[in-house]
Amino acid sequence: QVHLVESGGGLVQAGASLKLSCAPSERSIRFDTMGWFRQAPGKEREFVATTRRSGGTYYKESVKGRFTISRDITGNAVNLQMNSLKPEDTAVYYCAAAVNRIITSAVADQQMYQHWGQGTQVTVSS
Repeated sequence: QVHLVESGGGLVQAGASLKLSCAPSERSIRFDTMGWFRQAPGKEREFVATTRRSGGTYYKESVKGRFTISRDITGNAVNLQMNSLKPEDTAVYYCAAAVNRIITSAVADQQMYQHWGQGTQVTVSS
């Protein structure tokens, strides 16, 4: 199990922006697929966005146009720029990674990701 180190969470008001970052503690490992999931209080963890070193970027429909995922290929880091935040975005955000390419039809399946971060809290107040 590789530790994924997350940063960037916080408490902001609606309409504000946050940028989350994630990188593996074991820097020698290169993941093809890296993304973000989130879990709101009392809710099931859900897919937010993912991207592949081998190509392809995918988003949960409700965050399209507001969130942007990007990959630092050389440094093996993944970022999530979150703009126009809404109270419903409040959740613990988890970084996730897979060594191999995850096929498009399965990118939202958390079971496809072998490595996870500890989660970082994002709270959006109204």
